[in-house]
Amino acid sequence: QVQLVETGGGLVQPGGSLRLSCAASGNAFSFLAMSWYRQAPEKQRELVAVIAGDGSTHYEDSVKGRFTISRDNGENTVYLQMTSLKPEDTAVYYCKLLAQNGGTTWGKGTLVTVSS
Repeated sequence: QVQLVETGGGLVQPGGSLRLSCAASGNAFSFLAMSWYRQAPEKQRELVAVIAGDGSTHYEDSVKGRFTISRDNGENTVYLQMTSLKPEDTAVYYCKLLAQNGGTTWGKGTLVTVSS
């Protein structure tokens, strides 16, 4: 059973940076893709960034050029480096794994608050 644990959230001022981590337990790194989603208050959960098993990446338009998704296979961890943060980036950020067999696993999320 794969489990995902997100860390790295917190309070940051506009223009600041944070790095989120998603640590996967078990044999989780033969995956199809790992993704970061976010959900702001009273809004639907939205895709932020994806990294595929071949290392290719995709970003939601509003974070392009500001966020970077990456992985460390040795540590079974996926990262989301966030820079030039804006108040509208405030949300709970979730990690999702899409397994080779089509199964999905979600983490419990980490809160990012961008405010002065």
